[in-house]
Amino acid sequence: MATLNIASKANQATTLPVLLVASYANESDPNASITVKFDEVDILKSGDGASVELELILGTDSPIYGSEKVIENILVAYPFLQGKHENLVKEWLGRTSKFVSTDFKSLEGPLLELDSHLTLRSYVVGYTLTAADLSVWGAIRGNKIGYAAIKKGTMLNVSRWFKFIDETNPWITTALQSLNAQAQEKKSAKSKEGASYDIALLDTEKGVVTRFPPEPSGYLHIGHAKAALLNDFFAHEKYKGTMICRFDDTNPSKEKEEFQDAIVEDLALMGIRPDKTSYTSDYFDELYQYCITLIKEGKAYVDDTDQTTMRDERMNGVASKRRDASIEENLERFEEMRKGTDEGVKWCARAKMSVDNPNKAMRDPVIYRCNPLPHHRTGDKWKIYPTYDFCCPIVDSMEGITHALRTIEYRDRNPQYEWMLDALNLRKVHIWDFARMNFIRTLLSKRKLAKFVEQGVVWGWDDPRFPTIRGIRRRGMTIDALREFILKQGPSRNIVNLDWTLFWATNKKYIDPVAPRHTAVTKESAITATVKGARVAAYTEDKPKHGKNLDLGTKKVAFSETILIDQADAQSFQQDEEITLMNWGNAFVRRISTSLNPLSRTVTGLDLELHLQGDVKKTKQKITWLSTQAQELIPVELVDFDYLITKDKLEEDDNVDDFLNKHTEFRTEALADGNVAELRENDIIQFERKGYFRVDRPFVHGKAAVLFNIPTGKAVK
Repeated sequence: MATLNIASKANQATTLPVLLVASYANESDPNASITVKFDEVDILKSGDGASVELELILGTDSPIYGSEKVIENILVAYPFLQGKHENLVKEWLGRTSKFVSTDFKSLEGPLLELDSHLTLRSYVVGYTLTAADLSVWGAIRGNKIGYAAIKKGTMLNVSRWFKFIDETNPWITTALQSLNAQAQEKKSAKSKEGASYDIALLDTEKGVVTRFPPEPSGYLHIGHAKAALLNDFFAHEKYKGTMICRFDDTNPSKEKEEFQDAIVEDLALMGIRPDKTSYTSDYFDELYQYCITLIKEGKAYVDDTDQTTMRDERMNGVASKRRDASIEENLERFEEMRKGTDEGVKWCARAKMSVDNPNKAMRDPVIYRCNPLPHHRTGDKWKIYPTYDFCCPIVDSMEGITHALRTIEYRDRNPQYEWMLDALNLRKVHIWDFARMNFIRTLLSKRKLAKFVEQGVVWGWDDPRFPTIRGIRRRGMTIDALREFILKQGPSRNIVNLDWTLFWATNKKYIDPVAPRHTAVTKESAITATVKGARVAAYTEDKPKHGKNLDLGTKKVAFSETILIDQADAQSFQQDEEITLMNWGNAFVRRISTSLNPLSRTVTGLDLELHLQGDVKKTKQKITWLSTQAQELIPVELVDFDYLITKDKLEEDDNVDDFLNKHTEFRTEALADGNVAELRENDIIQFERKGYFRVDRPFVHGKAAVLFNIPTGKAVK
């Protein structure tokens, strides 16, 4: 009796050989009893980093750890697994480790040797299946690189042998399924949830520290939200590590404390709580010294080439005339920059990386600029400021960041990031690229969004047409839906242009069960209907605010002989048709009065006859209405919006102004039931048959309430 414990998340090239040998013992010997258990971890808690553990075999009390030792122990207990060639089997068991490498160059040699060895053989050793076959086969099958090489079929003998072992031992499939069962269950669950987060960050066993580095030059938009949530997810949920929010406050021309405070608030709204908040400006002294170090070591120089010429030279691989200036000259000019003199403002510092590297991001990028404007945190202390590309890797290393999650557009600048760390002999940081979230007809450039604000195209950074966190929340997006949608996109590197439809459909799942139901009738051309059979005296009844969620409480519904109906509904009625008045009952349309203009057929009046015993399931028309008595009708303004941009995806050379939508705001005056007077700002409701709305301005002092239409994913304006 023995128990084999396997870390199911460990490298299968090391665990599968043991599992196959143990499974073959159980399969072939009725008296064998090796119980296999899987622990969903990378390494087992005991055994000093081992991925397999064998307990209680051959009477030993001490567990055995490590693939090779565990297999050796199983072979002692079940000698038939070695066949008649004990020494040859042991030799191949020792060679199994050569098939574990995920570097194809390291793997190619052992595979070619195996291919040659199998030229006239069906088995690795002898004429029957042994642990040698199972161990080598398992290592290759568990190695993604090795398995891919086999599937290509270029090594004929190995491919033939691999297929033969698989097809003649159907129990192998069962063993594989048992190893992958937990992973498959998680994958299936995650597939229902959305994207996979199994991206295998490196060196996580030593702890994970991520950072979200916003620039306080604008409000967070949905693209930033993805970056923030991913950093939060990997730091706090997947690896139980640390997340730092570091403000990249290196450009006093654009930054404001207003933006900084707003970012902190928006992160809190999304449920993101950094373990620490820091500022790049906290490290200005150190960054300055690091730049001095680069200059003194000949790895940076100071340049006064104008912006246009510098751009052309970098594009064409031409060296700056200042590239070979002496260290003394560079230090002198950098000092002028530090002082912010008239001479100093003409210069910038550049890293001396390359003149003509095919990756143009490596062509001597600017690392320091002179800017005499006061900084919102450091005041007038500094006149020079580091660029993001210079300070980001340095501060990441200084703050102990282990994994820098960066959007895919930074990929060309990743070598630049690594160059900075190498040049200054700083601790390395793992980089993981993920795709930014793009949406159709939407700008995510803070510079362009700021331009819209400045030009008055929108009301401000919280405009409901804006992709900022505040904008989409003002439109009616809930934080829970926002988190779900973004996390469903996952850390994929595939760049896609998302449609807003799915975004708002996700939101509808959250608001529909909790949005109180109300009634509104469009004011323009609303018609008054007389209801025969109604009580002479108007009255009210308590009705549920939500038919499927009684916990929301009740509302007052007024009933009387005269009601208001939308013109569009009235125009759809037929003489003597039976309709349903929602929250009341059925009624017959006995008379339809229309205008004299035959082309417009505007309905001017209706006579209805109550038929409360009628079956509401059999009527085609189920309409909303409002009693004109027993309640105060509340004036409301219903606002809908269209995209700011008319083109799904703007190209680099497109002029934004050419695709600016001139009419994006649609206002409709309406009258609502008296309960609407109790609504408060940010309440989300449904006006039945009109849609979901967020209260932007409640009804106060007789001023109409303003409500913003919330898209539902069916027809998004």
